[in-house]
Amino acid sequence: EIIPVTGVQTCALPICKSMQLQRDKSLLLMVDFQAGLLPVIEGGHEAVGEAAWLGELACLLEVPVWLTEQNPDKLGGIAPSLLAALSNYQRWQKQHFGIMAETDFVTALKATAKTQIILCGTEAHICVLQTGLGLLAAGYELYWLSDASASRRPQEAILARERACASGAVAVTADMVAYEWLHRCDTPLFKEAHQRQIGRASCRERV
Repeated sequence: EIIPVTGVQTCALPICKSMQLQRDKSLLLMVDFQAGLLPVIEGGHEAVGEAAWLGELACLLEVPVWLTEQNPDKLGGIAPSLLAALSNYQRWQKQHFGIMAETDFVTALKATAKTQIILCGTEAHICVLQTGLGLLAAGYELYWLSDASASRRPQEAILARERACASGAVAVTADMVAYEWLHRCDTPLFKEAHQRQIGRASCRERV
């Protein structure tokens, strides 16, 4: 389902900072991994591969996966290889660079009661950063997925992460997120996730 969003709204969410990610509090937000944009993104192929792998795991663990599209008429839709990795997701279209400037999105996000947002996408220094700053301003815990965020110029992606972290975000990798979600090694979920980790290279090759 594609949900257009309009308007401007902010919200204040009273939460307590956690030391670790918990899957029942988490939402994975992927920003603008669009077919028309990715060819000019330095490291875009690798970023989509990491996002696809974590997104596939998120679906297994029933962590919500939300995706945004910026002006898809001009930039194209979400990369088909990413969508193919996801068994369940919600997609939002936007015109604002930062989706927290969109009323319907803000309302829907608040309704999930999720407080930990794992953020990735392109371009890191524009739409990802503005979305991240909006999430922080609204009181969410923000986890910047470093290996799945990219820009046309790598230095701008680095600066975007630094600015987000200086504002209160926490830089993480896909492995950090995955193993904090899994929490322990003696469950059927871990065994299935471990098999997907073994097959992680094939997930990258599909993108």
